[in-house]
Amino acid sequence: MDKIIDSDGSPKRVYCLYRVSTLGQVEKDDIPMQKQRCREFADTQGWKIIKEFSEKGVSGFKVSAKDRDAIQHIQQDAVAKKFDILLVFMFDRLGRRDDETPFVVEWFVKNGVEVWSAMEGQQRFDSHVDKLMNYIRYWQASGESLKTSVRVKTRLGQLTEEGLYTGGSIPFGYRLVKRGRVNKRNREVSDLAIDENEAEIVRLIFHKYVDEGFGAQRLCRFLHDNGIKSRDGKGFPNTSLNRIIKNVMYTGILKNGDSQSQYIDGLRIIDDDVFVHAQDIMRQRTQPHSSIPLNCKGKSLLVGNIFCAHCGNRLTLTTSGRKKKMPDGSVQKEIRMRYQCHYKVRHPGGCDGQSGYSVKKVDAIVDQLIRMKFSEITAASESEILSGQHEKDIELAKSKYEMAKTHLLNKQNELDDYKSETLKVIRGESRMSVDLLNTMVVETEAQIKDAQSTLDAADMELKTLLATSENRKREYDRLLSWADLYDKSSFAAKKMIVSQFIKSVRVGRDYNIEVDFNVSFDEFQSYCGVKAKESVEAEDTALALVRTA
Repeated sequence: MDKIIDSDGSPKRVYCLYRVSTLGQVEKDDIPMQKQRCREFADTQGWKIIKEFSEKGVSGFKVSAKDRDAIQHIQQDAVAKKFDILLVFMFDRLGRRDDETPFVVEWFVKNGVEVWSAMEGQQRFDSHVDKLMNYIRYWQASGESLKTSVRVKTRLGQLTEEGLYTGGSIPFGYRLVKRGRVNKRNREVSDLAIDENEAEIVRLIFHKYVDEGFGAQRLCRFLHDNGIKSRDGKGFPNTSLNRIIKNVMYTGILKNGDSQSQYIDGLRIIDDDVFVHAQDIMRQRTQPHSSIPLNCKGKSLLVGNIFCAHCGNRLTLTTSGRKKKMPDGSVQKEIRMRYQCHYKVRHPGGCDGQSGYSVKKVDAIVDQLIRMKFSEITAASESEILSGQHEKDIELAKSKYEMAKTHLLNKQNELDDYKSETLKVIRGESRMSVDLLNTMVVETEAQIKDAQSTLDAADMELKTLLATSENRKREYDRLLSWADLYDKSSFAAKKMIVSQFIKSVRVGRDYNIEVDFNVSFDEFQSYCGVKAKESVEAEDTALALVRTA
């Protein structure tokens, strides 16, 4: 091949661009290979390489040319006429984007720069065919990148589903360990394990959030005040705490995009119930009218779930102070808290209730009522609360299912008998006619279809009742847990229990209080209703004592 030189006899000036997509290719000496081939090719052409650019770990598909420093630098020098030829090992080193790279190549040619590949020759634009071939080349390269991306994503998803760590940042509470697992290149890779020191902090975060109603901001301050630091020795910002609370991995499930593993016992830090409860609290706190308190710092037992019994509007907490002279002559500031009906304050005459109610009195009444309800729960046996009509409904549903199943089986056997009769009809050995047999087969097939629909409906009804029974059992267990913890809990924890146990409290004049409990199963409510009637005299006496306290 004849050497190509400029008209003045000097060799053409060449810029070379080398690129690898991953750092793994750098370790394989991929760039030196590209460099050697380009230098050899330039030497055979009689060109002079005056500058070389190397891009390491830069994807030609994901990264746009405008975000690649090397491309931008080369384009600036092209405008300044500092070189004549842009040489690459293969054209896809310039990029793999079918909506961009063909036009980058054409830009260089239009600005007087020849674009060459050491393996594929020169890219020209002398005809429409050249332009089409240029586009097809990068369209194909783009497709290869997409297929590679899909393969990599699919494999990473498969590894995640198998419960294997695939890289990325290590969540707080875990560490990497070597267990002898190797990849396809026979290199040992790491797995995740629980870091017990960090895991204790994770458990503390969930406890404060779920049991004591701490929000992210208050948690941040609590951890800082107690000298609890993150892995880097700094504090936990609100965003990091929210990510911890939302991370399903703490239940022992690896997640990567849409893929997730089954439960892995060795990675569990938080129980499922605690995690689900935390997600529910976080979701409710983003709702404008949630019963879950945004925080539990205040001195009132009720937050967000107390209403005026007269106008129906929500009561808000207000405070006022006054100076009180003590017997020893000292003066102390006394803080008075009230649940106030802002609607009455803003709309005189619009509400015939009181403008406010003492927090101390209302909370004492509600606290007394809660203790009585919890006493009823702990005094009753599980069967008294959970059995009854629901169990009867389940037994009835089971009977309906078995009857529907038997009816379907009978109809299927009947159809088999008719089909076996067909051969006898053909031979003339049956008393039945062809028309009669066909009619009975069609009718039986229709009956089978109806029987299958009946069976499916009975099966769905039974499954729904069984699922409801399981949910009621879980709710009953939670009630027992609350009843056991209530007296032992901190005030913040009590507020969280009350916010979930009580749906709403309505307060009227003279502290007449109505309470709606946030309990879904009817047996418990009816049971408590009977018990309430039996103890109404004792309850009234208790509330009267509270009101006069």
